[in-house]
Amino acid sequence: MSTPDFSPADNLEQLALEVNCLKALFTQMLKAMGQADAGKVIIKMEKEIAQLEDSTQAEVFNHTIQQIKQAYRQ
Repeated sequence: MSTPDFSPADNLEQLALEVNCLKALFTQMLKAMGQADAGKVIIKMEKEIAQLEDSTQAEVFNHTIQQIKQAYRQ
């Protein structure tokens, strides 16, 4: 078996598209899990974010989770 190549894109535009794809994938995975389990995952992620020492990173993660929650509700 070969190892899949998950190296990031070289340019920022392509990298941004990859991130958007991952957000959409994560949202669809949460929808497939069901509301109770998806809620648990979101709560655990929010707890992890609250424990981050880097406030800039925490802000970005929190914004990402908010985007995913909004997409999940649609």
